[in-house]
Amino acid sequence: MDGVETFLTILGMAAVTLLCRACFLLPERDLPMPRWLREGLRYAPMAALTAVVTPEVVMAQGQLIGTWHDARLFGAAAGLGWFLWRRDLLGTILVGTGVMLALRFGLGW
Repeated sequence: MDGVETFLTILGMAAVTLLCRACFLLPERDLPMPRWLREGLRYAPMAALTAVVTPEVVMAQGQLIGTWHDARLFGAAAGLGWFLWRRDLLGTILVGTGVMLALRFGLGW
């Protein structure tokens, strides 16, 4: 891809993003939507986060992890345990990352 194609690609992606978001930002009043849809949209950020994080935890190099000696699994389990116990997002991140780093650097996983 040369410079012009790269520029046009970035410009096109920006235009598509702007158009998609403008549908929600430009109307002067709230868009009417059924209650079930409004309730369902509350879970969209968590669903998106799960869709991004889960493959990173259970896959390596495009393949499912074949061993339990992977620090990501134990870090995710520790983070989940912390969240279920305390309901604290910052603590979840710190505990999960701490366990993962301790296993990677401490045990060489």
